[in-house]
Amino acid sequence: MIKGNGIHHLAISTADIKTQIEFFSDVLGMELVALYWMHGVEGAWHGFLKANDSCYIAFVQLDAIKDIPIQYGSTHAGSGALPSAPGTMQHVAFNVDSKADLLAMRDRIRDRGVNVVGEVEHGMCKSIYFAGPEGLTLEVATSEEPIDQNAWIDPEVVALAGINADELKRFKRPADYKGEGGAVAQPPYDETKPHMHYPPEDYQRMLAATDAQITAASSMSEPPVSAGG
Repeated sequence: MIKGNGIHHLAISTADIKTQIEFFSDVLGMELVALYWMHGVEGAWHGFLKANDSCYIAFVQLDAIKDIPIQYGSTHAGSGALPSAPGTMQHVAFNVDSKADLLAMRDRIRDRGVNVVGEVEHGMCKSIYFAGPEGLTLEVATSEEPIDQNAWIDPEVVALAGINADELKRFKRPADYKGEGGAVAQPPYDETKPHMHYPPEDYQRMLAATDAQITAASSMSEPPVSAGG
């Protein structure tokens, strides 16, 4: 079945990429694997820290970011229990493989002078909670087994969310899709669908371009440092 099979990277805006790299490297033990001019974005730096070979935390630094104020309850939640604006990241949880690893991570984080709350038993997982630079709300979690949808989908919350029985069945078992080898054409612009926030004329030109034109105009495959450099 064609579907996303994990998080390749989660990209977070920063006004101080060095501080974020220091925190995620020293406190959480993630290796810095990339730091370069962001492709196609004037003046932007892009940094990647590795959780594993297919999962990264990434940061984007632009000069304009420093002038955007942090507003708890709007841009940031501030904790795993508080609100932030629709579409923003409320918190991010990193995985470890066992309770022993979870407690070891708690030790590591506290050893670096960072306060941690937990472990908290959620039934589906065990978690610890702490903060990162620039108001990030962070968690480390572990699950002993996959989440059982028959135990953890609450009928009361399903009803409150306005999900009917047919929709619930569809959400629990999404339709299979095999793909067509990349042959599906760009659909016509539909204002009812989600869209990226580009200047309207630029966005319409992007949508009118062929996939090959986008690839040719936007791709950069060479690393900033040559092999052995």
